[in-house]
Amino acid sequence: MDFIEHLSSRLVESPKRIVLPEGDEPRTLQAVEQILEKKIAKPILLGNEEAIKKQAEQLGLKNIGEATIIDPVKAEKKDQYTNLLVELRKHKGMTSEKAQKLVEDRLYFGALMVKAGDADGYLAGAINTTGDVLRPALQIIKTQKGISVVSGAFLLFCKEKQYGKDGLVVVADCAVTPNPDSKELAEIAVASARTARSLADMEPRVALLSYSTMGSGKGEDVDRVVEAAKLAKELAPEVMIDGEMQADAALVESVGKLKAPESKVAGSANVLVFPSLEAGNIGYKLVQRLGGAVAIGPILQGMAAPVNDLSRGSSPEDIYNMIIITAGLALGK
Repeated sequence: MDFIEHLSSRLVESPKRIVLPEGDEPRTLQAVEQILEKKIAKPILLGNEEAIKKQAEQLGLKNIGEATIIDPVKAEKKDQYTNLLVELRKHKGMTSEKAQKLVEDRLYFGALMVKAGDADGYLAGAINTTGDVLRPALQIIKTQKGISVVSGAFLLFCKEKQYGKDGLVVVADCAVTPNPDSKELAEIAVASARTARSLADMEPRVALLSYSTMGSGKGEDVDRVVEAAKLAKELAPEVMIDGEMQADAALVESVGKLKAPESKVAGSANVLVFPSLEAGNIGYKLVQRLGGAVAIGPILQGMAAPVNDLSRGSSPEDIYNMIIITAGLALGK
């Protein structure tokens, strides 16, 4: 895929340290082998070094020794991370004894590496649930300043190149927050703009979607999106954000000019923010299945550092792509 290749070429010039807590998982190791071959990132594998190398040998992988391998149980910085965890969570009753046990958990250790500045991003989920992946990330890495909600974006690569940036459209939230209020919707819009800028190197033009365009429809759901657009502009006045608008008004130049002639976003939006998780999840899957678009994600948004969650059904190629995506998010930090 051209996008992945382009992002990879940017990363070769500035490879990022991505910590992979599931360091002995076979698909993860196969993905890391490709990353190491192309020198796209600097993978950090967590787990028992002997077990990781044995698994790599069984898979016929020859480059895994070039990755950094850290066993949290024996790690040089174990005490340092224990103290950091106590400091971060003491208001929740964290003690040294509890922290010492948690630090040996690879998911917690990985999150602490990012928090301590020893890794640039965190990726897991091939064998762990979303809740298990996100819990330490939210407790330790936390969300970006001014952002209280985590959301999930997809990159949609459409066959029709006139949409978005040469066919690339960022859509959210399609994975995390079911019914965002106006404030949360505004934060999702801002986070999505940052994703577009960091990953796709595009100048974001964000449309908050509705069944109404600039007052053509009425109702509480419309009011919520109108308020979200207002709040989003206040949160990020440097970003082109507008709404409420229907999808065709957001994407099609002629319709945008007709329905929202004063808008700088209408007709040329490259970031679409859905009013609910239900609408977002249905919408991206329809475009994927009926429109033949390629969807990459979900990409977690709103975290203070790059964090991503894999599907437990991920292929080595999926993990490879998500390592690149996670590293790409770090480029904008």
